[in-house]
Amino acid sequence: MTWLFFYLLISLALINGNQDEATNVGNKVISIGAIIDVNSRVGKEQQVAMDIAAQSYNSSSKTYKLALYFQNSTKDPLRAITLAEEMIHKQNVQVIIGMHRWPEAALVAEIGSQAQVPIIAFAEPTITPPLMTGRWPFLVRLANSATAYIKCVADIVQTYSWQRVVAIYEDDAYGGGDYGMLTLLYEALQNVGSTIDYHLALPPISSLHDPGELVREELSKMLQTQSRVFIVLQSSLEVVIHLFKEASKMGLVDKESVWILPESITNLLDSVNKSAISYMDGALGIKTYYSEISTKYQDFESKFRRTFWPKNAEEDNRYPGFYALQAYDSIKIVTQAVDRMTSRNTSSPASLLREILSSSLLGLSGQIQFQDGLVLQNSILRIVNVAGRSYKELCFWSQQHGFTTNLPTGQGVYDVAGTTKCFGGVRWPGDLKQDPKGWNMPTKTNPLKIAVRSRTSFSKFVKVDYDQNGKPYSGFCIDIFQSVLDLLGYDLPYKYFPIDGTYNDLVQLVYNKTYDAVVGDMTILEERLQYVDFTVPYAESGLSMIVPAKSEESAWMFTKPFTLELWMVTGAILIYTMLAVWYLERESNPEFHGNWKSQISTDLWFTFSSLFFAHREKMHSNLTRMVMVSWLFLVLILTSCYTASLSSMLTVNKLQPNVTDIQWLKRNNIKIGCDGDSFVRSFLEKVEKFKPENIINVTNEYKYDDAFKNNSIAAAFLELPYEKVFINEYCNRYTGSTPRTRFGGLGFMFQKGSPVARDVSKAILHLSEKAELKRLEEKWLTQDCSNMTSSSTESLKLRSLWILYVISGATSTICLLLSTIQCLLKFHQKCQDVAPEGNDTPSDHSVWEKVITRAKQIFNKKINSSSEAQDVTDCSSRWDHVSMIDSPKHQQEMASPAPGISMLPSPPPEVQMTTHDLGITNTSK
Repeated sequence: MTWLFFYLLISLALINGNQDEATNVGNKVISIGAIIDVNSRVGKEQQVAMDIAAQSYNSSSKTYKLALYFQNSTKDPLRAITLAEEMIHKQNVQVIIGMHRWPEAALVAEIGSQAQVPIIAFAEPTITPPLMTGRWPFLVRLANSATAYIKCVADIVQTYSWQRVVAIYEDDAYGGGDYGMLTLLYEALQNVGSTIDYHLALPPISSLHDPGELVREELSKMLQTQSRVFIVLQSSLEVVIHLFKEASKMGLVDKESVWILPESITNLLDSVNKSAISYMDGALGIKTYYSEISTKYQDFESKFRRTFWPKNAEEDNRYPGFYALQAYDSIKIVTQAVDRMTSRNTSSPASLLREILSSSLLGLSGQIQFQDGLVLQNSILRIVNVAGRSYKELCFWSQQHGFTTNLPTGQGVYDVAGTTKCFGGVRWPGDLKQDPKGWNMPTKTNPLKIAVRSRTSFSKFVKVDYDQNGKPYSGFCIDIFQSVLDLLGYDLPYKYFPIDGTYNDLVQLVYNKTYDAVVGDMTILEERLQYVDFTVPYAESGLSMIVPAKSEESAWMFTKPFTLELWMVTGAILIYTMLAVWYLERESNPEFHGNWKSQISTDLWFTFSSLFFAHREKMHSNLTRMVMVSWLFLVLILTSCYTASLSSMLTVNKLQPNVTDIQWLKRNNIKIGCDGDSFVRSFLEKVEKFKPENIINVTNEYKYDDAFKNNSIAAAFLELPYEKVFINEYCNRYTGSTPRTRFGGLGFMFQKGSPVARDVSKAILHLSEKAELKRLEEKWLTQDCSNMTSSSTESLKLRSLWILYVISGATSTICLLLSTIQCLLKFHQKCQDVAPEGNDTPSDHSVWEKVITRAKQIFNKKINSSSEAQDVTDCSSRWDHVSMIDSPKHQQEMASPAPGISMLPSPPPEVQMTTHDLGITNTSK
């Protein structure tokens, strides 16, 4: 008590000294009141800093002098009202500075607005009330907003992917608590994919007789939570010290745990006793950045150490903290405002308030400039790490650039640091050498409790055999989990617990923290993600319809190797080739002579028999041979493809479902089966709209076959992994449809926020990339089925062979054109070689008439089947003048020409003309 009495005497003497010094100047005195906690470390620093600022101004100013009046604040905000009214009415203060807690700052601001006294508060509400400037017009807030601090905390959580945190804060004396900051933290964590798992409100230390015991009782409540990321919000230094002491004893400040200190505590690390810091070993802190290398700071620090030590000998740290700098700047704001007011010859309270709000200076605590009564946010924060009895600075943080190793200056390119640069040298609690999980990790004494469903529809996924004491758990899912454990990189003690319940029961058991995880065939659904976390899927999932299969038999099977389009094009190219061969062989090949029926039948037989390479007719024209080469090549490819496709269709046992339409099942009220313990039943009722009475629960994989045999069900709906097992089991007796509905797949289930889920997901991806999942799937879910249903052989389409059809058709067309041109040239040459008689000359016959004559010769020429002489046609320009050797009657008719038609003279006996289809040959005796 002696030191406290001595300290009060020094404070009273200092106050009287300042008052006497100010009184000597006369009426030009600016009285400033300060409401601070002079018994706390922060209050002691602030008082010394304000005295230094006042003495500095009084020694240099010749116009005004400052008089400081200090009042000791208490934990009761109502006490601040009395203190403010006393200083306003008794000491006639022109400005009041102080108030670190917002409730007392708001009450003092109300008094200051009524008395028109500017109030400079070191507190700021977490959530700014509406119309704050109009409600408290004389309130000036010299405090950083909590928004930047909360955003920085959220970025740290996001960096390490901690999904669950515990929020701790000190409640006020009235039970209101700092719910505003809790709300901001919740919203910021939501934006980075995290959430608050538990929040702990501690009562104010002034109301506690045994703070340690009460803190210990409150911390014991957190032992039930799995999260080990503790975020301390606004709190007093005394409460934080007790918190760390008791948490260390309970093992909460140990490996895998994370502690993040608030700005209000971290700013005191420069001035707090070293013994108190040691309890916070390994914690991360966030403090406001200020320059420690400027000349102004060096001068202030020197004065502060010389003044603070004699007055506070009990403190082992003589260095100023952030709040000392803030108090020094508050006096500088007032003195500069007074000087500007003097230069403008104004002295009203409104003028003083206006000059304070217009302040713009680089103070010791940073750049100071006000907007709407609040100092503009200093967005640069510094991340520190408590190590032993001191702390080390890691990096900087700003809202614009995130974590940076270099101080942001607003120019140039910044080195954005992640976990490697910014947090690479962090000393975590328990001296952990790796990044903490932020989770209550399993140990040998407290292993991971894994629930396993003891009764499953398909035992190949999970099977619990109670008779096998050595290895009662087996199956596809169990083997995957065992393979995952080898890839985690750390030991994960666990223990299986068989559960006889539905899949939704397992979700509830993990959600209420009865079990830590579920290993089994759990389908990932959106509804379940609200309560638990899943790993990435290790097997795909979709709803498939299983129905009995029937053999695919048809009398028209022989037509299926080709599509209808290909059959039509093949027929067209066959006819076209037939016409081309007839045209090219009709004159030179005797086998193509005769009447038109004989020619068509011969040509048709020749072309059709070429399909089987059985044609016997000889080809006399080289052009015909070219046509046949391209045609036979096409035939060779077609017959080979047809034979292969038809053989596949006839030899492979193809199955066809007897039910293909879900709508038909619903319209006819057909019974269907599914696993009633899974989500499939509710899906069929709510989404597919099946009637509940038409859905039969099937609890075992072997009961599906019995239900199909006795016609209890016409179709079964299974998830895709189960469908594979069922089809492989019964091979060609059942068939499944392609899933038209996809789900999230099968995965392992963990508690919400568990970091083990993320590590297991990485291991599953590794198994998938190394084809280990495929190997395990083949081991458990696939079996050899020689008569297993195969996919149908597709019919051959035109697009596969169209180039061959183009080659064949183009070859035939080119040969036809060449033959036609050759015939016309020969005919024209022969007509010129035959000398006309009488007045007729070759020039009298036009080219068009020659073409018509030639066409008539081709289509009207008839050859008798007997050995009669061939018709002889002269090279006349009139197509009606055709000399034919026929019956006498026909010769008599030909001898008497029709009226109006002049007969050409017979050719001389020296010249004999023989007419063929390909041209006219003249021979001279």
